Amino acid sequence: MDNFFSFNERLGISIPDLQKSWDVYTHEEQQEILVTWEKIRGRIPDRIAELENEINHKQSELDNEGDFPRSCRLNSEISDLASIINDLWLWYRTNQDVSTKVHM
Repeated sequence: MDNFFSFNERLGISIPDLQKSWDVYTHEEQQEILVTWEKIRGRIPDRIAELENEINHKQSELDNEGDFPRSCRLNSEISDLASIINDLWLWYRTNQDVSTKVHM
């Protein structure tokens, strides 16, 4: 199954990495891919919660930070984490229809 997914360091999850057109895969491969993706997709909300906790921690640090350069770094880190969360939600929502294909 590793052939069909690659781990994305930035997102912290594996994402589909299909090298061929969907129709070229056998029915069994398609089902295996879909089931695996649904398992990965099901963990996305947990990954988002982890990142939100990191943001909350950094915001708490920012509230008490008097050093301007450090405040800028924290703001940048918060922005990066928010961007990752946005991308994770896109992956999660874009593939909502996959679960219906799994049960076909």
